Amino acid sequence: MNKRYWVLFVMALFSIITYLDRTSISITGSAITQELNLSEKEFGWILGSFAFAYGLFEIPVGLWGDRKGPKSILFRIVLSWSVFTILTGFSTTFTMLFIIRFLFGIGEAGAYPNATIVISRWFPKSETGRAQSFIWIASRIGAALAPFLSLFIMQTYGWRYVFYAFGVLGIIWAAFWGLWFKDEPRDMPHISEKEIAHIEQGRELKSGGDSFSIVLKILKDPNIWSLMGMYHCLLYGAYFYLSWMPKYLKNGRGIDDTQIAFLASLPFILGTVGCFIGGFSSDYITKKRGLKWGRRAVGMFGLVMSGLCMLTATFIPDTTTSIVVLAFGLAFKDFTLPVSWATSSDIGGQNAGAVAGAMGMAGQLGSTIMSIAFGYILAATGSWDIPVRIIGCIVILGGFLWLRIDPTKKITL
Repeated sequence: MNKRYWVLFVMALFSIITYLDRTSISITGSAITQELNLSEKEFGWILGSFAFAYGLFEIPVGLWGDRKGPKSILFRIVLSWSVFTILTGFSTTFTMLFIIRFLFGIGEAGAYPNATIVISRWFPKSETGRAQSFIWIASRIGAALAPFLSLFIMQTYGWRYVFYAFGVLGIIWAAFWGLWFKDEPRDMPHISEKEIAHIEQGRELKSGGDSFSIVLKILKDPNIWSLMGMYHCLLYGAYFYLSWMPKYLKNGRGIDDTQIAFLASLPFILGTVGCFIGGFSSDYITKKRGLKWGRRAVGMFGLVMSGLCMLTATFIPDTTTSIVVLAFGLAFKDFTLPVSWATSSDIGGQNAGAVAGAMGMAGQLGSTIMSIAFGYILAATGSWDIPVRIIGCIVILGGFLWLRIDPTKKITL
């Protein structure tokens, strides 16, 4: 098998572990809030602390990856987030848990911008959409596995051991990555010259610009602002499924613990299909209609349909039908996900990490607002459906922002 596919396989494992760690807090949320005597508002702040810290450091760590290379940065990222995952299991108070999850967010910041750098270095442009789709498919596999694994460990040993186990997985991955991966394909042992030539077809070389000028250029580029706005809206929806959905199912829809694992996994099972179809559809349309509409059509369709599913689900009285429609909301959103990251690479070129970091930062701001606001809206209205409807409308808005995104307009210094 070609070396770039081995790299993609290892990055898929990285993505699975990432979402095992991220999703575990929502699956164990009820047990944590009960043992630590947290309110729904306080739980929202716990979720938001990660998202805020993660977003705050997305651009700096993305720039760092552009300059230093993704090998050492991803090693640092995975090692540090794994340590804080383990420390989550030692939390005894709201303050302690808040600080640890904030540090967990700092540790994980830049994970996917640096994964984007790996893809941009190891795959030709014609394959980046598909490569991104596999990374995000893996994330959905991780998120789908998390409820089953988390509930099994929690029911057998207690919620704290969920974080111990998942943290150890990350440390093992980081050790392998540090020993095996090479930043440049040419430096990888036993790679063929034919594959090197294929990879370097249309690949961008590393930029020599300074970090300040790159950030300044990003802040002045309306195309990137549109990309950031779209991803800001997208993550309102994405983070609902990762954070509040298990509580929504249990408290809003009356699902008992025996069914939670499967129903919390269902959106992510469908999401794997969405990621797969979205990445391949984008590359196919790109060949037929060009890069602009190859990215734009897939992105807009996915988000608009996602928002409509979220809205529709809250008005369906039958619980089973409602949850299935809600699950398709994530499938359609994930139809857009690999295309969003491929677009950040298209626009960023040699500065893919910085542009991906800016997009990720804007998205995590949306995650932060949603995480905290959900608890307050719930407390004010007593309705679990109203915040979901608001999120659905925001996701639809993000879909229409794709009309202002042009992946052919590459950032230049």
